[in-house]
Amino acid sequence: MRPILLSALQRDGLEANLSLASNEKEKLMLLYEPIKFGTGYAASTIQLEFGGRATGEPHQRHAVACDMAPAIHGIEFPTARPLVMAAERTFWEKAMAAHVYCRQGRLRSERYSRHWYDLAAMANSGHAQAAIDDLALARSVAKHKSMFFAEKDAERNPIDYEAAVGTEIQLIPDGSALNVLEKDYTAMLEDGLLVTHQPSFADIISTCAELESLINR
Repeated sequence: MRPILLSALQRDGLEANLSLASNEKEKLMLLYEPIKFGTGYAASTIQLEFGGRATGEPHQRHAVACDMAPAIHGIEFPTARPLVMAAERTFWEKAMAAHVYCRQGRLRSERYSRHWYDLAAMANSGHAQAAIDDLALARSVAKHKSMFFAEKDAERNPIDYEAAVGTEIQLIPDGSALNVLEKDYTAMLEDGLLVTHQPSFADIISTCAELESLINR
């Protein structure tokens, strides 16, 4: 993909750099010069991942339109119907990421609070309930995580994903870990990443607490 993208950048006269990342070199990083800077919380980088650990299942086609289209009249923006991961699978992936954070008590990357924002959004859209009702999918994600994304908790004990999708999931971190998550969410708001929808951190945590209880029941 790298030579193909480099050729396209050169053809269209676009200023951007491409580099390989991670130990396995399966990530392609596109760095571009932004036309507007925020607080610096969100870097002007696009990460393309080509690893072989994702199943891609279940998937479906979804219509995608540009967020700016309704705001700018006289310009026709392109639309697409890409093949994407089903939202129910994404729900369980994010729930597992939240569970791991709660058991480890440390941020794994930048903008990590987005997972809780997304979980709350999926609760409001109905996708969370559909995911929770699909126990076979939950167990499938847990099995896949156990094989390819094994993790240990703060005490160096293996994290049991299958127990998590049973009755032991934790979506709300304890003590200082919750404060760290709130600071990350505040930084995301200050950088303008959620301009059109800005629920309070307390509301998000309240919704996720309800999800935690629902899953464990």
